[in-house]
Amino acid sequence: MSRPVIFLGYMGAGKTTVGKAFAQDTGKRFYDLDWYIETRMHRTVRQIFDESGEEGFRRIERNMLHEVAEFENVVVSCGGGTPCFFDNIGYMNSRAETVYLKATPEVLFEHLKMGRTVRPLLLGKSPEEVRVFVREQLEKREPFYNQARHTFDVSLLDSFDKIKSTVASLREMLGM
Repeated sequence: MSRPVIFLGYMGAGKTTVGKAFAQDTGKRFYDLDWYIETRMHRTVRQIFDESGEEGFRRIERNMLHEVAEFENVVVSCGGGTPCFFDNIGYMNSRAETVYLKATPEVLFEHLKMGRTVRPLLLGKSPEEVRVFVREQLEKREPFYNQARHTFDVSLLDSFDKIKSTVASLREMLGM
C-alpha cells in the first residue's frame, strides 16, 4: 500500500492536468476533489456555494477530503482553497505525500487563459483584474501551500512533453 499523493496549489497551477498524468504514469486512481464533491453531493460546487455559502462548502470539502485521503493508491488534486481551511493542510501532510505545484502569478494567468474550465471567481474580471486578483490571493494562500511536504516549481505547462517531463521529475522527487 502506498500513501496517497495530493497535489495542491493555486487555481491554474496544473493540479488536475499533472495529477491525471501522474496517476496514469504510476498506475494509481485519480480523484479531483471538486469533481468528487459534485459526484457525492449531486450538485455542482457553484450550487453548493450558492445554497450553503463558502462556510458550508468548506465543511463538505473537508469531509470529502477525509474520505479520499483514506483511499489506497490514489492521486488527488484538491481545490486551490482546500489547504487554507480548518486543519486541512496538517491532515493532508499526516495522510499523504503533499506536493505544492508552485507557479508565478504570470504562469498562473497564462494557464488560466489557456484553460477550458469556467472559474466562477474570475467571471466578469478584465485580464488586468484577473492578474491582480491572482497575485493577491496567492499571497494569502502561500503560507498554507508552503506547508506541503514537497514543493515543485511548474513552468508553463503548454505541451504534452512539458507535462510528461514534469511527471518524470515528480516521480524522481517522490522516489516512485
